[in-house]
Amino acid sequence: MKHPSIRQKRLFLPIISMFIVFAWTNPLLSQSVSKVGTTASQFLKIGVSSRPLSMGGAFTAVADDVSALYWNPAGIAGLDKVQVLFDHTEWFQDIDYEFVGGLINLGTYGSIGATISYLHMKEMDVTTTHQPEGTGESFDAGCYSATFTYGKRITDRFSLGLTTKYVNEFIYNSSASGFAMDIGTKYNTRVEGLALGMSISNFGTKMQMSGRDLIIQTDLDPTLESDPEHVNAYLDTDEFDLPLLFRFGIAYKFQLLHRNLNITLAADANHPNDNTESLNIGTEINIANMVFLRGGIQHLFQRDAEEQFALGAGIKIHMGGFIMVVDYAYHEFGRLGSPQKITISLIQ
Repeated sequence: MKHPSIRQKRLFLPIISMFIVFAWTNPLLSQSVSKVGTTASQFLKIGVSSRPLSMGGAFTAVADDVSALYWNPAGIAGLDKVQVLFDHTEWFQDIDYEFVGGLINLGTYGSIGATISYLHMKEMDVTTTHQPEGTGESFDAGCYSATFTYGKRITDRFSLGLTTKYVNEFIYNSSASGFAMDIGTKYNTRVEGLALGMSISNFGTKMQMSGRDLIIQTDLDPTLESDPEHVNAYLDTDEFDLPLLFRFGIAYKFQLLHRNLNITLAADANHPNDNTESLNIGTEINIANMVFLRGGIQHLFQRDAEEQFALGAGIKIHMGGFIMVVDYAYHEFGRLGSPQKITISLIQ
């Protein structure tokens, strides 16, 4: 009987380890409360860039382009060029999500990057119980964040990244803000093409709404005639955690047809603080480093998940002194619809 080689053992051990970790956390899937809707700033969970999303969000161990600023900050340490990403998402119910990010390599000092994201929607009419058809006023609502990232190679195989983040949500004349951080690691194993990644996202302060919309007039005690009327009071809102997410990923790349066909297989195990655990699986086919075909499944085993599958494609265009990459993603969300995303990346 033929025994597995040392190379095969090195390949399968990390894969087995990842599923052991997932199996260890998986008993929480059976808990009666999933904590869905218990955290603030849900827009932080909207994935960035068509490429990772069309791979089902399995990108923690891949993280080899500018979108690593969102998925795993350690990934920017291995990028030796200037890169900029413009990302547009047509979300649900006329909600749009915009993201802009860029990074610069500083040589032996590592790499730095920054992002700005903004979720916005159309203005809505102000209505009250006495004027259900509208007061003639309108209001808007949205969320935005700004981040700064630093990544550096600790060794020739191991990278570390850290992101600081400011987050704000607003509606009419009230808003909430907070600070958070992401941390990530990436390790290229001694098995050629095999990489491991880990990231913790949105570890930070609680969010609490405040603003003049929360000021009301009330009577201290309506049963007493001597008590003052129409006293200004302030509604004290609850504090909510940010959507903390732990990811552990594995990716394997191999080449066929004299290196003209590169295939990436990837998987991520996700452990959020506001939902049950899940698994992302995806693949990318790179044809001559010019045309890319992708597919994946997101949030496998997550209770009541609407995400079903994702598909996408991309093309790399050489334009003089820089490269432009255009990526498209189609994401099937079942009853919620099918968000589509277009991403443009520039590499100098």
